[in-house]
Amino acid sequence: MSAAPHVPVLIDEVLDALAIAPGEVHVDGTFGAGGYSSAMADAGARVFAFDRDPDAIREGQGVAAAHGITLIPGEFSCMAQLLAERGVDRVSGVTLDIGVSSMQLDRPERGFSFQADGPLAMTMSQDGMSAADFLNTAPEEEIADVIYRYGEEPRSRRVARAIVDARPLERTGQLAAVVRRALGHKPHDKKDPATRTFQAIRIHVNRELEELERGLEAAEALLEEGGRLAIVTFHSLEDRIVKQFLRKRSGGEGAGSRHLPERAAGPQPTFGKPAKAVRPGEAELARNPRARSATLRSAIRTAAPVAASFAPSSPRSSRA
Repeated sequence: MSAAPHVPVLIDEVLDALAIAPGEVHVDGTFGAGGYSSAMADAGARVFAFDRDPDAIREGQGVAAAHGITLIPGEFSCMAQLLAERGVDRVSGVTLDIGVSSMQLDRPERGFSFQADGPLAMTMSQDGMSAADFLNTAPEEEIADVIYRYGEEPRSRRVARAIVDARPLERTGQLAAVVRRALGHKPHDKKDPATRTFQAIRIHVNRELEELERGLEAAEALLEEGGRLAIVTFHSLEDRIVKQFLRKRSGGEGAGSRHLPERAAGPQPTFGKPAKAVRPGEAELARNPRARSATLRSAIRTAAPVAASFAPSSPRSSRA
């Protein structure tokens, strides 16, 4: 997809967490350039891989054929249904690499990055509401809420006001310039002030956090007893969802305190105690600077029946 080689983040650590035995069925919910899928197949797994990006599906056919991978177009939250259609109802492992891929970031025409000017698109599936559609039609308050909630931008109201005043916006360069003017930008600043806004709009347009929540529940339903779940995230919002899911599903929420009534016993844990979170070492960061914010969390499925779906946290209000 890109001339630059794709480097799977924490690949050795992911393979350790998956502990693949030859012949096992594993799912890669985020195929991308096929780095995880290929490594899983090389370890002896029968791999079913998903991606909602038509470019990844089209350009991944060669990799999939070379490694015997079954590549399926679609969102990973639908993995249970899509696998059932292929006669698969239990798997030994599920891996998800959450967020935008390097190939999407590196293609200006996809509109995910402000590093090069391109159309304000940001859609992973290349259909539905684009970033431009949202920014040019949504009320100012809604834009502020999205930028605060998904970008954790404390001055979201100021950014939203500037966006509305500058409409219509059609290019990534335009949006980046508007945000920089609103927040102030010096060439020597370590972090571009547009980073949080771009992240927020991308997450909103692609419903990324909702997809992650549903994907975790789909993986829980698919994994057999002893099956392994491995999730790589790249920012605190994603990591918080995974951490809370595994804590709840492993029975780690606690039973209250001696000052409060005892909580009623909940469902049996569907996962064992999660492994300690893993982050990239210095050697990997030297090879792949984009790995700097990555976190791997993993856990093993128990024999307990699937618990009731957990409720997503309530959205916060915008500020500033």
